Amino acid sequence: MIHLTFPDGAVRDYAEGTSGADIAAAISKSLAKKAVAVTLDGELADLAEPITKDARLEIVTRDDPRALELIRHDAAHVLAEAVQALYPGTQVTIGPVIENGFYYDFARNEPFTTDDLPKIEAKMKEIIARDRPFTREVWSRNQAKAVFAEKGEAFKVELVDAIPEDQDLKIYKQGDWFDLCRGPHMPSTGKIGTAFKLMKVAGAYWRGDSNNPMLTRIYGTAWHDQAALDAYLHRLEEAEKRDHRRLGREMDLFHFQEEGPGTVFWHPKGWTLFQNLVSYMRRRLKADYDEVNAPQVLDKSLWETSGHWGWYKENMFKVQSAGDETDDERVFALKPMNCPGHVQIFKHGLKSYRDLPLRLAEFGAVHRYEPSGALHGLMRVRGFTQDDAHIFCTEEQMAAECLKINDLILSTYADFGFENIVVKLSTRPEKRVGSDAVWDHAEEVMTRVLAQIEEQSGGKIKTGILPGEGAFYGPKFEYTLSDAIGREWQCGTTQVDFNLPERFGAFYVDTDGSKKTPVMIHRAICGSMERFTGILIEHFAGHFPLWLAPVQIVSTTITSEADDYAAEVAAAARALDLRVDLDLRNEKINYKVREHSLAKVPVILVAGRKEAAERTISMRRLGSNDQTVLPLDEALALLAAEATPPDVKRRNG
Repeated sequence: MIHLTFPDGAVRDYAEGTSGADIAAAISKSLAKKAVAVTLDGELADLAEPITKDARLEIVTRDDPRALELIRHDAAHVLAEAVQALYPGTQVTIGPVIENGFYYDFARNEPFTTDDLPKIEAKMKEIIARDRPFTREVWSRNQAKAVFAEKGEAFKVELVDAIPEDQDLKIYKQGDWFDLCRGPHMPSTGKIGTAFKLMKVAGAYWRGDSNNPMLTRIYGTAWHDQAALDAYLHRLEEAEKRDHRRLGREMDLFHFQEEGPGTVFWHPKGWTLFQNLVSYMRRRLKADYDEVNAPQVLDKSLWETSGHWGWYKENMFKVQSAGDETDDERVFALKPMNCPGHVQIFKHGLKSYRDLPLRLAEFGAVHRYEPSGALHGLMRVRGFTQDDAHIFCTEEQMAAECLKINDLILSTYADFGFENIVVKLSTRPEKRVGSDAVWDHAEEVMTRVLAQIEEQSGGKIKTGILPGEGAFYGPKFEYTLSDAIGREWQCGTTQVDFNLPERFGAFYVDTDGSKKTPVMIHRAICGSMERFTGILIEHFAGHFPLWLAPVQIVSTTITSEADDYAAEVAAAARALDLRVDLDLRNEKINYKVREHSLAKVPVILVAGRKEAAERTISMRRLGSNDQTVLPLDEALALLAAEATPPDVKRRNG
């Protein structure tokens, strides 16, 4: 007999070899119809799999969020069957589930194109409608290699050789078609449903190696129902409209070029936007932090002491002169992060417990090598600016400092309209520095702080654990925000570090005159300022609040007779620290409005003969066809108040 524990805590005995399908049927006919899988001790398993040992069991129905992975996995198998049915001779390779969908890689003499996708989709629906059962078999390696070799599936033969000897070699069949697969799968193809869509094709090297054959990858997405699929496709449409790279061109903010891969060429308007963000952050830090600046280029020995050279060298840029080493035989590196430099600043001069906590902030330019294929506009670059800070404190101060950082991060996000925040604690990774005792202590403190963060938010802030995702030197909090269309972005971090100060010999003099190693808390709010700028562009779709917009106002004219007045309007607005462009071109007003609207200018002030005579102005807001005519002084006072940053408004009461 085996003992199975159900979600309600009940323990029931079953004969060894009983399947999840048997158990679901014994509970109710309706559950048996809805069930698609089980979890055994939290791991998904086939509904038909014989259960041979005691476990915690849960029946998974098709509408369960966990079933979405199965729907996509099964859809990938059906995609592969459809392709081979339509295009005989095509070899299948691998087809994993990915975020929001799945893909499958195919080897074919003539690569697939997007024109092929409707035909393949139609064949997939035909296969799904047959509702063939998924059945699992375990084959010997020799049998599998012989069968796949006979079918001309050379890539599958190679995959068989890659499976560890201690693992079963599983074959999943759906009717006559079969594939090498770890599983699990739902009971039949019909459970997939029709809420799927093939999205695009791309090239992909076998096993990601450019020395291997080029394959064709077909991407798809699949969801529980049509409404969820439609919502996802709508999000994609919105995301395309909001793409920061496109808006960057339309708004003339920045560009990239091959001579500086992964580095940003900021245009005047984009640099204004970037500096507005930096200025905001500087104001937020002014009361509590001392701003510093550490060198860009540092000797390799510093990175060896910190541990970065051993753990992170492949992501660092070495600085070379005539050869691999400088004339004095020293090796240098462009800094990928600011922390070692900040430790050196802390060490310069004797520090007492009275000096703690000491908070050092830097908008530090850092460089990290990212593979060229991973670069993505402002979101993934090689050179970027961190809104970095390091707090040196005592162990007793650590929890309070983490909570203080949390308040700063959450209020900052709120100022940009981000209210849906998740905070997760990342615990010790497999590769790390420091003793287990030090990690135990750090994680215990961070766990308590995480509970306080959730409690203080009244449940508004969701929390969780990310096992094994901590930095190599300490556990960390990761802050993830949701943008206007529901996408999640991990931005802020708070990382507790007992190791780096010790490695560098940093200390402070305690109350009893003894030397003690400070705790070092690494803190970032935006993270990469470039990436955060890209997130803001997409979050606002370029339609920035007035205080953040690179150009806040355009002063323009209906007729050249109002040119002098429009110039006076622009000058008066600039005197109030508003960012204004003056447009006196001899173009029709509708043309000017369209052009400045495309550039996402929040406010257009239009002057004609009447406005000039009456000293009024016609105000048009981005996204609206309505115009408001106001006295000039009133209009500018209104805009100046609106353009006041939120932190300044709070400070001024």
